[in-house]
Amino acid sequence: MTMSALIPVANGNEEIETVCLIDIARRAGMDVTVASVDQQTITASRGVRIIADTSIEECKGTRYDLIAVPGGTEGARRLSGSQRLAELLERQAGSGRLFGAICAAPALVLEPLGLLEGRRATCHPNLFDSLRRGIAVEERVVVDGNCVTSRGPGTAIEFALTLVEILFSDQKAKELADAMVVRKRSVLVQ
Repeated sequence: MTMSALIPVANGNEEIETVCLIDIARRAGMDVTVASVDQQTITASRGVRIIADTSIEECKGTRYDLIAVPGGTEGARRLSGSQRLAELLERQAGSGRLFGAICAAPALVLEPLGLLEGRRATCHPNLFDSLRRGIAVEERVVVDGNCVTSRGPGTAIEFALTLVEILFSDQKAKELADAMVVRKRSVLVQ
């Protein structure tokens, strides 16, 4: 059975994080759906245009093995305004399936939904004080149960490889890292 991933996007998402999540999930063999909360072609934070596969509304009722939310402050704010994405994330977390966020998204998307309550989590240093319900940890990638969080563009590959490791195996993540000439770092696992 093929693993499935939802990558929600919005105008203002951070390019490196967004594309890295999509790319590495697809390299791992996942069926990736890129779903926009805005129009089909979004403009990321540095002007790169990304074409979504569908709208977030079309994802209602679909079960994903992973929902991974890219950051970028403006993009994360726009994602946090989507009631459909909130419903999908709450259902994902409640069912014990994997979800994660990077950069501004842990603080601006997951935190307001209460999805970091009592969990160890991290985010971009500029928003670190916003992690009030969880246990803020200054690590590059943090895994707590079915929730994975990360700090920013410079940790995007580690974040994506950690998601692959959890869903597939350490060996699969290592194979991808080796093929991309990346040294995978260890993460804090709770």
